[in-house]
Amino acid sequence: MNLKSGKISVVINTLNEAVLAEQAIRSVSWADEVVICDMHSDDNIKVVAKKLGARVIEHERLDFVEPARNLAIAETTGEWVLVLDPDEEVSDELGVKLKEITEDNKISFVEVPRKNIIFGKWMIASFWWPDYNIRFFKKGKVVWSNEIHRRPQTLGEGIKLPDEERYALIHHHYKSISQFINRMDRYTSVQARELVKNGYRFRWSDVVEKPLNEFLGRFFANQGFKDGLHGLTLSLLQAFSFLIVYLKVWEEKRFKEENLDFKDIVMIGKSAGKDIDYWYKYGNLSKNPLKRLVERVKNKIL
Repeated sequence: MNLKSGKISVVINTLNEAVLAEQAIRSVSWADEVVICDMHSDDNIKVVAKKLGARVIEHERLDFVEPARNLAIAETTGEWVLVLDPDEEVSDELGVKLKEITEDNKISFVEVPRKNIIFGKWMIASFWWPDYNIRFFKKGKVVWSNEIHRRPQTLGEGIKLPDEERYALIHHHYKSISQFINRMDRYTSVQARELVKNGYRFRWSDVVEKPLNEFLGRFFANQGFKDGLHGLTLSLLQAFSFLIVYLKVWEEKRFKEENLDFKDIVMIGKSAGKDIDYWYKYGNLSKNPLKRLVERVKNKIL
């Protein structure tokens, strides 16, 4: 296939997200081509997409998007490819910036920040900002693996856009707790299978340590507390997601019975308590409205 020099193709993978996808397509009306790769949706995405001038191809339905991305990218005709999720938008300023980048022959791929809006709030702390993703690239320079949430393989020289709101993809992420849990159930099943496939050997201590470390990392080390109750809620939900992954691995082992050493549990708790104490003293938690909650947790563990 002959690529159109300097032209930009947009790829959007969809599954029952016609309303959001329409918003995404409209935000890239300046693009030379939009390719919708649909996983046999039950809604009217095909009608919506074609009405807006997009080309529609199909892929078998999967629990995650990565394998379908490569197919969609292969179908594009532009020299440059912009990958979008159906719940994302491109601002006018970002669109202008991406078009400018196509004039630089030295650049092969671009890491773009994302503005994650979760439960109605732009999440700035706890790993949610700037949330760089490789989304804009010359065709043939970026390939996704068939594993979930893996950084794609790249060739050539890449750049990062400044972590400024005007250059960020607008990501209309989770709108409800139910949506988070439903998606988490799908993703954790895939992640558990991948762990088993890659030779992970289940340890009961991971059921405690992995979720705990995830919570401490998001809420304390990455200052999720600065996002208030939203930050606390998301830190807990992300930790819960880790818990479910390792419990599903245990399920794969047919719920094999194991004895627990209470001393090990106490040691894990004490280690977590020390981490909390450190962030309480040196992470400006004492000035935060969540001070009382942190103090109570700290006193329970230490």
